[in-house]
This record gives sequence, C-alpha cells and structure tokens, in this order.
Amino acid sequence: MKNRITSAVAVYLILERADGDILIMRRCNTGYQDGMYQVCAGHLEPCELPTEAMIREAKEELGIIIERDALVLTHVSARPKHDETGNRIDFFYSVRRWQGEPQIMEPQKCDDIRWSSPGCLPSNFTPHVKSGLQLSKQGLFASEFDLDWIKSHSVYGIK
Repeated sequence: MKNRITSAVAVYLILERADGDILIMRRCNTGYQDGMYQVCAGHLEPCELPTEAMIREAKEELGIIIERDALVLTHVSARPKHDETGNRIDFFYSVRRWQGEPQIMEPQKCDDIRWSSPGCLPSNFTPHVKSGLQLSKQGLFASEFDLDWIKSHSVYGIK
C-alpha cells in the first residue's frame, strides 16, 4: 500500500456553441500556466465525483448552470508526475446546453474569456488541454502523455 501512486484529478469543460466555437479562458495569478488559455477547469474536492466537480466549476468560474445529463464525457488523459502535485488524471466533458451567459466569475484567476474555433486556438494555449480537445474531437476516448511529451512542451517547467 505504501507504494501506491495518488493522482490529482481534474475536469475540463468543452462548452460548445451551435457554430462549433468553444469557450476559452486565460489564466492569471494562479501560479500555474498563468498567461495561458484553456477551457473552464478545476480539481476534484474530497468525496466529489468528476461530474459533480464539473458542474461546480462551471458555476464558480463561469456563473452558468449545467445539468448532469447535459455533460458528455469525451476524453480521459493521464500524465505522470512532473511537479509537486503528482500524477494527473484529466476528464474532458463536452456540453452544448446550459443556463445563463458565461462570464468571468473569478477575476483574480482569469483575465480574459472568449469564444474560439477549436482549429484556431491561440499559440498560448495549455498543451495538454489542446491535445485533449483535439483527441476528443477525433473521437479518441483516452490518451497518455509521458515525460518526454511533457518535456517537449516547455511551459510545464521541466527539461
């Protein structure tokens, strides 16, 4: 039991309009990937399931309400330990219906929000999230990003 690995679990929201554009946000003041764009995301809290975390994060970060049955799990990815948080498991959810108008609810953590074509994401987009979006769009349900992949994307701070 002492050698078991624990993983940080995160959820990512692919909020998609009818025209195919997705909502992206620029991180700020978090200490991780600041200045980079990604989708609405967050970590699970104790005793929380991934769908519960995604619904909570959408409300906290964007001020929108998402019903559980509107969430579609489209991709799961894994990354090995590359910082103090340990291994990572990422759940990507797609949703096309929600209540409310997305807006920045945590200006201390996000300084820009916009709709973007998944094929024209900004160059400062978090690499593992971009890959998760692309693989999800291709219908590939699972992926693994090894340390060589992480090192090849220098934004993660390891060489």
